[in-house]
Amino acid sequence: MNQLIYKITILIFILNPLLSHVSADEKPAGIFLQGNVRNKTGEPLIGSTIQVQGTSIGSTTDLGGNFTITDIPSRTKITLLIKYIGYKPLIRELKNTSSEPLQIILEEDALGLDEIVVTGYTQTKKNARTSAITEVKSEDLKDVSGSSFGEKLQGQASGLLVSSTNGVPGSAMLVRLRGTTSINAGNEPLYIVDGVFVNNKTLQGIRSGGQTTNPLADLNPADIESVEVLKDANATAIYGARGANGVIIITTKRGASGNKTTVQFNSEFGFSHYDKLWDLTTGPEHALILNEAHINDGKSYESRPYRPVSEVVNGVPGQGTPEEQGTYDRLGLLFLTGLQQTYNLSLSGGNEQTRFYVSGEYTDQESIIKLQDFQRYGFRLNLDHDLSKQLKFGFSTSYAETLREICRTGDTGGILNTGLHTPTLTPILNTDGTYNSAERFNNPYLLLENSNHHANGSHLIANTFLKWQLLNNLSFKTSWSIDNSTYHEFVYYNAKMNEGKSTNGSATDVNTTNKLWIAEQLINYYTSIGEKNFISLFLGNTLQRNVVERASITGTNFPGIEFTTISSAAVTTGSTSGKIPSGIISYFGGANYSYADKYSADFNFRADASSRFGKSNKWGYFPSGGVSWRIGQETFIKDNLPAVSELKVKASIGWTGNQEIADFASLGLWTGGSNYLDLPGISPYQLANSDLKWETTRQWNIGLESAFINNRLNIQLNYYNKYTTDLLLSVPVPAKTGFASTFDNLGEMSNKGFELEINSQNIRKTDFEWSTSINLSHNANKIEKLPVSFTQYNRDWVRLEEGYPMYSFWLYKQLYVDQQTGNAVYDDSRTKDGKITTDDRQIVGDAWPDFTGGLRNTFRYKNFDLSILFYFSVGNDVFNMNRYFQEHAGSRGVSWSLQKSMMDRWTKPGDITDIPRVTTLANADGSYNHNFESSRFLEDGSFIRLRNVSLGYTLPRFMVAKAGLQRVKLYANATNLLTFTGYSGADPEVNAAADFSNATVQGLDFSTPPHPRTFVIGINITY
Repeated sequence: MNQLIYKITILIFILNPLLSHVSADEKPAGIFLQGNVRNKTGEPLIGSTIQVQGTSIGSTTDLGGNFTITDIPSRTKITLLIKYIGYKPLIRELKNTSSEPLQIILEEDALGLDEIVVTGYTQTKKNARTSAITEVKSEDLKDVSGSSFGEKLQGQASGLLVSSTNGVPGSAMLVRLRGTTSINAGNEPLYIVDGVFVNNKTLQGIRSGGQTTNPLADLNPADIESVEVLKDANATAIYGARGANGVIIITTKRGASGNKTTVQFNSEFGFSHYDKLWDLTTGPEHALILNEAHINDGKSYESRPYRPVSEVVNGVPGQGTPEEQGTYDRLGLLFLTGLQQTYNLSLSGGNEQTRFYVSGEYTDQESIIKLQDFQRYGFRLNLDHDLSKQLKFGFSTSYAETLREICRTGDTGGILNTGLHTPTLTPILNTDGTYNSAERFNNPYLLLENSNHHANGSHLIANTFLKWQLLNNLSFKTSWSIDNSTYHEFVYYNAKMNEGKSTNGSATDVNTTNKLWIAEQLINYYTSIGEKNFISLFLGNTLQRNVVERASITGTNFPGIEFTTISSAAVTTGSTSGKIPSGIISYFGGANYSYADKYSADFNFRADASSRFGKSNKWGYFPSGGVSWRIGQETFIKDNLPAVSELKVKASIGWTGNQEIADFASLGLWTGGSNYLDLPGISPYQLANSDLKWETTRQWNIGLESAFINNRLNIQLNYYNKYTTDLLLSVPVPAKTGFASTFDNLGEMSNKGFELEINSQNIRKTDFEWSTSINLSHNANKIEKLPVSFTQYNRDWVRLEEGYPMYSFWLYKQLYVDQQTGNAVYDDSRTKDGKITTDDRQIVGDAWPDFTGGLRNTFRYKNFDLSILFYFSVGNDVFNMNRYFQEHAGSRGVSWSLQKSMMDRWTKPGDITDIPRVTTLANADGSYNHNFESSRFLEDGSFIRLRNVSLGYTLPRFMVAKAGLQRVKLYANATNLLTFTGYSGADPEVNAAADFSNATVQGLDFSTPPHPRTFVIGINITY
């Protein structure tokens, strides 16, 4: 409470000079200009830049298109340069400084078609693009709350599936762009931040029972200027070895020339709370069911476990009647309302020679479940400097430190298992007030008091470049980059905890470092030949080296729980260290040609050599090409369809590669440590495969881009077909080889789908604006060829089988519950032998949604703005593992809790239900009611979520000018406000973490903390 009062006091202190001693009639002292910038139809051009030439003085327009410029030096003539994206720049000379407001009208620049745009390595005309690319602006990201930019991307780009694994801040995310192309070689897109290939693999070395961290949470979302999602092969093939799963290019903010230094401060305060938790049986209900299972197993009523204490059977007294049992709430002990705060401070500006952007941030976010908090400190410096008219130098540097408190969630020591899966009839305290530890999971109080698992990370991303403008349209750029991340983990289980009892305490300390160096050279050339021909060429080379180092040590047998450092342990074991290098060398180039601003064609080619493949297959070759035709520029369209502003068809095809496997997968390896007595020894570790080669994905794309009614309605439609061959698989080998498996190229996979994006400006008035954007995606995934079917995850519920999608569920298909016997009846159609065995299991669904998408509506009324974003996923299945364990029909006794749904079980002939009678015995056909991985637990995970609502108010200009400020905005955000779903679990958006090589398995729900409902208030001040 004291901290909250302190923060409110600081907020009042900041606002005080803005809200006092200012009236509508007062104007800033000194020479000034004021005016308004609009287009020909009268709509204000928000964010237009107005610069006084020859000085660093300037301004930008507010929500009404208004601007004010102060402190202009006295002179007889003032020249203004006015710019707005998509409009022709305007130079206006003023011969006096009259106080009359200036009325400035800008003319549209025909969609800026002559503008040269840069995407990755390429420089082309905006109208000459043939690729499928979606751009997300910073304005679309800032309105969505979240600690990482990945959360903010959800629902904002078609074809991009973004799903958080759980509601813990800083956790891993499942991101898939146009489906899944690989089984063992990774499916995450390539992330590029200011030209740096950024590591997105967790560096965790200690398993944490479902908690996998997200390295991309190290990035500060407030620094992002734009995100480009490159989807088709013509856009991604130029990245060759890294482009099979799509490319996400992140561009951070930079300073602009001719602007005075701008200081921006942003502060947010908020809280998160769980929307829905699991509904468990009460203690009496649990005891009643256990008594029922006892009797249904053929045992006597008199010997039921929950009977009066006075009833002694075979020398064993009863445990009290069901009605006498207590109900002990553990979930309430573990969940809380989590507070959060974020501060961002940035400075940007520059002159004709030097531009800069500097920022710092602090984020502190409590999780809604205890022992899962997240903190981040960040710093960024972007600098651009013109050494001469021909030579430019620049660098981008960001550094972040993250502090995580971690506690297992989904295993025996997991904090969520402690609250969710311990029966409610089990007392938390013994009669003498001590902690009850006679249970499967840790006592919640014991866990909260003794948990000691922390992880600290640091992440440096840096790029420096030198660009030489050899000619007006010929440039050479050399850049050097590093992505250096470290991750230090420490976990200590004292002798009171289940994990430390047998060893009198156990501790593990792991340090992991990942260093990625990139050197890149790039030549760009473009020219116009005559009035109709435009040519753009590029040629480049990349050298990449990656080194992962890890050192760990474990200690056991501690002198007391007060001693936590491993140096205190009597026994140190498991001391390991390793260094794994890898590298890629690449050459690439491409050309783009357009004619008469109507017809365009381009071709790209890349060659990569990877250290991960055999001698004869190190090189992979990845070509791509695309064409487009702007039909809307043809006379027969212009003359007959005047409402058509733009109409373009495009097509592309290309090949991309994947090499995300173990660094020495093709080599025969030996390992040390195979010692005999006091003599060192080595032994075979890995079987060689010198023929191992690239996994390759071919993709073609057909697209349509259109705009209508003076570009107020924009529609994009794409259809794609991806086919992956030579899948990199870890396949079993005969035991006589001495090895269990080896990597080989086996299998093929396809992804087909379409994407629709619609953006409309519904109303554009001086005081009121309304715009809508919607995106819809469909992807169909299928394993086309796979010699041997096998299962994923630590349980065999997720199966890979030819003819079915990845993430398919392999289960016993429950048909119904027999109304007379109460037994579950399963499908025997596969074997038809009257017995239910493993051979009767079948694929009954998959985790892929039929459709995903987002719907955003944005409103502005005078100084108010409102943004409403919905996200939806339709048709995906979720295997509810919590139900599997908690509808156990009494078979697990008091080891596991029971869900409230067990109250709908079959109890007497004639009952109609899908939950069978409670019994631990097998049915006549060999099946079980309680421990079969049944389709009964597979649910429709479809949902529609009100992802974010953001309401803002920008203070009037006259109120902030007195304090020398440009802009002050107050806002409030609500995230995950409503969720509409038929899923019975706490949250339909779930992905249980599996292991570090395959961080998430789609559509499994087991002890997964739900996504919280978050409310945030904030202030943004620009000086």
